[in-house]
Amino acid sequence: MISCKFVDVVYSAWKQVLDPCDLRWISRALFRVNQQGKPEMCFDTIRQMWFKPPEPALLNTNPPAMDRYFARPICLWMPKKLWKVRLTCPGKDCKGQELTSAGIYRTLRRVLSLSRFYYLATEYLECSKCKRKLCSWNQDLLDQLDVGRRTQFPCILTRLKACDLEVVKLLRHRRLGNSVSRLRQNLAEVHGEDMLKRTAHYLSDCQTFSAAHKKGLVDKSHFPPPPTPHRVPSCHWMTTVYSLDVQSRLEEVKTAITSVYGRVLKCDSTKKVVKKLQGAASDTAAWVTNVGNEYGQVLMSVVTAAEGAGLDAMFRGLQDRFRDARVDPPEVLYVDRDCCDPNYVGNKFEDWGATQVRLDVWHYMRRISGCCTTESHLLYAQFMRQLSGCIFQWSQEDIDILREATASQDRPVGMTVKGRTVEWATFKELALHCRRTTRPPEEIQRLIEDLLVVYSGQQGRDMLGTPLLDADRAKDMWDSQKRHAVCIQDPPGVTLYTKTGTLKKGMVVLPTFHCARGSTSLKSFHLHLNRFIPGTAANDANFQAFLLEGLYRWNQDRASRILAAEAPLCHSYSGLLRHTVNELAHTVLGNPLDPSIHLPRAYTGELIGIEYLYSQTDRALQEIEEEEEEEELVP
Repeated sequence: MISCKFVDVVYSAWKQVLDPCDLRWISRALFRVNQQGKPEMCFDTIRQMWFKPPEPALLNTNPPAMDRYFARPICLWMPKKLWKVRLTCPGKDCKGQELTSAGIYRTLRRVLSLSRFYYLATEYLECSKCKRKLCSWNQDLLDQLDVGRRTQFPCILTRLKACDLEVVKLLRHRRLGNSVSRLRQNLAEVHGEDMLKRTAHYLSDCQTFSAAHKKGLVDKSHFPPPPTPHRVPSCHWMTTVYSLDVQSRLEEVKTAITSVYGRVLKCDSTKKVVKKLQGAASDTAAWVTNVGNEYGQVLMSVVTAAEGAGLDAMFRGLQDRFRDARVDPPEVLYVDRDCCDPNYVGNKFEDWGATQVRLDVWHYMRRISGCCTTESHLLYAQFMRQLSGCIFQWSQEDIDILREATASQDRPVGMTVKGRTVEWATFKELALHCRRTTRPPEEIQRLIEDLLVVYSGQQGRDMLGTPLLDADRAKDMWDSQKRHAVCIQDPPGVTLYTKTGTLKKGMVVLPTFHCARGSTSLKSFHLHLNRFIPGTAANDANFQAFLLEGLYRWNQDRASRILAAEAPLCHSYSGLLRHTVNELAHTVLGNPLDPSIHLPRAYTGELIGIEYLYSQTDRALQEIEEEEEEEELVP
């Protein structure tokens, strides 16, 4: 061996990425000098993935070494060497030719983590047949690893940088206030505090050593200043990382979305979220149409330029999904339009002949309230409550039980309720404990017509004489809408209420119900859908990534609420990982850890989101934009 300074024994390409404080310890830990006087990695002594720098001494007898305070860890991703796994060439003509080791890849990545940066290196592999060389972090090679080893790869790679998966996980959850810019600010704060703590530790030890020097105990030494910290990458780059993360799990995400079914389906559309679609797809979409089930899960979400005929492909895909999975067709479908007349939605269901189509009651009420002069009128809320009463009637049996429970709650022990005034229930209590049904069509028509007559007269004016209803508009509206009283009827033979539990009130145990009627659950989903896409603008690739991840996590949350008992496994949105752990437990331990977990069916091929829009215009999603140059140092 030829002796050489440790600081020089690294690849020249690595020196461009490594900070000066990392050169010395990485040289000592990983490199040596070969017979030609060139640096080479000590492969024969490497037995681990992670290498951490030496810690500062508790008591300094020598001048403090700066690299012990500011040096960063390095991860060696070498699955073939460390695990002896068989990796094959992804080339079509190589037919599974095994790759052989070709040394270390000369490109080193700096990886953004929660509190600081670290380094990532990998091995170089070569195909003896096509002579192609691949690094072990290539996506085609990562996909060949089993789940247990694949999940140990720590980051998402872009062209020049990398982001640790712990940071990526914080990007996945979409809710109000959880934007990419906010996460970047939090990371910048955490990185800054970590750097300041290390600087304080270093300077404190230097100060102690300087005090010892003043007493003549040690020789005079020069202390180098702390290194300049690296800036946290931009919000644009972090959005790119998020999109790449979704792309790496695309098959799993789409499979989970297209493995959802339902007994009562709801179809509704919204315009709000399409306003955020910018770039090449700007002004090309008008609606986002969603199909949900009785549990609030979303079976499909598509972006279209128009409703009506533009949804034919989506309905065909849903029918194929149910048929291929051998799942019974839904019993009822609630829609916001085309419940009858020539554009009847039921005509689109060739395989769902027994599915009953119903108009959502809330949309029906909104059509009637369209003849109001303003929603801020003092009588508007009262009018809507009475309009609901014209359509629905409460179950007398449930009302009597709730009344008894309310009375027993207010009754002192040993006293009767006769002659006492009992405080009655709120609408929230009624909706939780009481079921209701739609009135007969003739009764609905009569009651609503009487209601419109009353509010079109003097009783429909406020104290200033402002009318609630426009009488002429109300008459024209009712002439066109009264025929839909049949379309809002509860479908015969379909159970719309599900008992979800019990609640004790006073001396009576009350049942609690969940209602599957109408598309109200989709209205709630539309509110969250607008939050899935952060900010006010997103190009088509990022819009698609945010939408898919949002749908995936939304359905996972709804599915966890369906289960009666809490799953024993840790909370996770990775269905593939949970299923893998379950299968391994079944093989090794003899029993699955969570019998309620089932592997989703294969991806059905249905187009989701922007893909559906582009299928109608023969366009393709643009590629994910990546960074053009390395991040700059903080000035």
